Amino acid sequence: MAVEVVEVGSAPVRLDDEVELLVVGGPTHAFSMSRPGTRADAVKQGADEAAAAGPGLREWVERVGTGQARPSVAAFDTKAKRPRLPGSAARAALTRLRRDRFPVLTEAEHFYVDGTRGPLVEGEAERARRWGAECVAAASRLSS
Repeated sequence: MAVEVVEVGSAPVRLDDEVELLVVGGPTHAFSMSRPGTRADAVKQGADEAAAAGPGLREWVERVGTGQARPSVAAFDTKAKRPRLPGSAARAALTRLRRDRFPVLTEAEHFYVDGTRGPLVEGEAERARRWGAECVAAASRLSS
């Protein structure tokens, strides 16, 4: 299975039929997927201004269901380790994608950052790589 990483600002909203697994992810902002206002607030805290100015996961997820392709989906988010706050961008994304008839491969996954700016907490990058490999393996089993 070929892997292609695409930033949300340049991600197509019509998926090709060849896409076997769609993995989406983003930071949890205000208990859910980011919005223009929460991205503007993130810039004030040091986030990349150019990235925050474009569309976010919320806007993309709302549009991707207009095409015909319906690959299996998995979602992750990043959340502050402390303070521990409720909400999840990944769960919100999966709820929307499920509503648009995308089959959900696995429950939402959370990767933790130190504070609101990060970086990832020690060990999270490796855990994310393992999770990604597990998702690919599960999608491969489904397509064979």
